[in-house]
Amino acid sequence: MQLTDIGVNLAHDSFDHDRQQVLERARAAGVTTMVVTGSCRESSLQALQLARTHQGELYATAGVHPHHADDFADADLAWIRTLADEPEVRAIGECGLDFFRNFSSPAAQEEAFHRQLALAGELQMPVFLHQRDAHDRFCAILGQHLTGIPRGVAHCFTGGMQELEDYLALGLWIGITGWICDERRGAHLAELISHIPADRLMLETDSPYLLPRDLRPRPKSRRNEPHYLAHIVKVVASAAGRPPAVVAAETTANARLFFGLPD
Repeated sequence: MQLTDIGVNLAHDSFDHDRQQVLERARAAGVTTMVVTGSCRESSLQALQLARTHQGELYATAGVHPHHADDFADADLAWIRTLADEPEVRAIGECGLDFFRNFSSPAAQEEAFHRQLALAGELQMPVFLHQRDAHDRFCAILGQHLTGIPRGVAHCFTGGMQELEDYLALGLWIGITGWICDERRGAHLAELISHIPADRLMLETDSPYLLPRDLRPRPKSRRNEPHYLAHIVKVVASAAGRPPAVVAAETTANARLFFGLPD
């Protein structure tokens, strides 16, 4: 069973002491391909370097997360454009809106989102999207740019049926994480999985965040890792009513198509 993790924050400093061992555990669990998330200039550069070091196994995104939007400037568009020209970089992002924490002002977030979407349209690249507590504005802004963007994925989808329907109507693909394993906050996702077309579903861990809560025995560390994707696919498959091997094959094929990855 081969799996693709479309969202791994592998540049995070919590992996600095054992990153190679993390990759080895992922391989042993069948996670053969990972897309390393870029969320600022530094992490995007690190994601690219990791992808260069592990060619054919790791790929990267490049972009500015809404948390950093207050500092977004013309120079950011320049380095995103430069990184996007590298063959290892397969999407623009992580970009979007986050009105839950508002680490940057809503106005700055919207401006940065507009500009990164416009760049993705110009470059004809997919977008790796973040949205939290900003659904209506997110959809409105995204809708203005869809004609130029080949593909977009709602990374770490945690919403309800209406949000899912809106995203599918916009043509988005849906990224499901270990949030579905959280009986407190994510149980509703099990009811929505069957409403996601099989050719729009992708899987991710969002490591080191969102450690699945239902892992038994409980890991000693709270850090999530890509190898737990093997657990997530079983939970998703149960909700979908399809064998894990089938969901693994479907989501891996979807990721290859979405990011333009080789077979």
